[in-house]
Amino acid sequence: MKIVADENMPLVKELFTPFGEVETFPGRELGPEQVKNADVLLVRSVTTVNAELLDDSTIRFVGSATIGTDHVDQDYLKQQGIQFANAPGCNANAVVQYVLSVLFRLRPDWQEQTVGIVGCGNVGGRLYQTLQKLGVNCRCYDPFLSDAENAHLTSFEEVIQSDILCLHTPLTTDGSFPTFHLFDEAVLSQLLPDALLINAGRGAVVDNQALLDTLLNVLPQRSLQVALDVWEGEPDILLPLLEQVDIGTPHIAGYSYDGKVNGTTMVRDAFCGWLGETIPDSTFDGMAMADLDVSLLAEAILATFDVEKEDRRMREALLVEGEEIPHSFDLLRKNCPKRLEFHHYNVVNVDTIEAKKMAALGFQRRKF
Repeated sequence: MKIVADENMPLVKELFTPFGEVETFPGRELGPEQVKNADVLLVRSVTTVNAELLDDSTIRFVGSATIGTDHVDQDYLKQQGIQFANAPGCNANAVVQYVLSVLFRLRPDWQEQTVGIVGCGNVGGRLYQTLQKLGVNCRCYDPFLSDAENAHLTSFEEVIQSDILCLHTPLTTDGSFPTFHLFDEAVLSQLLPDALLINAGRGAVVDNQALLDTLLNVLPQRSLQVALDVWEGEPDILLPLLEQVDIGTPHIAGYSYDGKVNGTTMVRDAFCGWLGETIPDSTFDGMAMADLDVSLLAEAILATFDVEKEDRRMREALLVEGEEIPHSFDLLRKNCPKRLEFHHYNVVNVDTIEAKKMAALGFQRRKF
């Protein structure tokens, strides 16, 4: 069996070699020639999987090690009898880590403010659960959930009046509740004057040109803050928008080592189910615990991942060095420093109150 995969899927050779020959390529270079004689295609979000890619291939299984699926034409796969699997929830904890890092960098008092979450699926739902553990006031908007599933559901009109808005919706263009340009000029104008908008979901959920216009024409009495991890038109992003936002990163919110390994493993498990094979008993974590000598929750979060460093990396590459935007954007993602999630860390010398908050996020506590 021939298996073709995105080279940025960690452990893809270790997990899939028992089932066949694994050949890897950069995700954006996966084209008809690479998949022509393959049986299995394994991708991440940068590869568009459709008829153009697969019509002349022998592909029978497609796996995407991602939560999102807007890069995959699932209707086409069904028509061709090609099995599809993705990895819902694989990097939810990583995105929560990203959002908390943004909050502590831009809003030190954010725990006293109201956080609105638009989209409460795998990622937004995990963020909601985390904020509830920290005692944060939340408003949630998700037309696909019921009050029984989320006690803080509210209308879209109410949620956009939150102090902080976190966007975690898939990108859809049809149906009863399409999300493409959900945050257009009209909606952006309705945000609170000093709101913080964080988009770590899908870039085109926010009309990027409208957002740029809003930031360029902001009134003196407004102090809108914006953190973008996802961008419309990636990897060819709107550079003037990067210049205006408070935090800009190259679609790496979910890029923890744990999240990426989870994605590869979940696709492998689905692949085994498709083959009718027993899932191998394999563990590849092997990461030693690290000690953090911190006293506050903010210090612990930023010690594991400081979003400001990623913002500087991106600005240096795209605004200072002036390299070709799409290529540089992809390199920033590929060379993103290795990031571990909270459960890999022991906190030491922490008082009981702060220790409880850290424990709620997954930090371990070392007692001497």
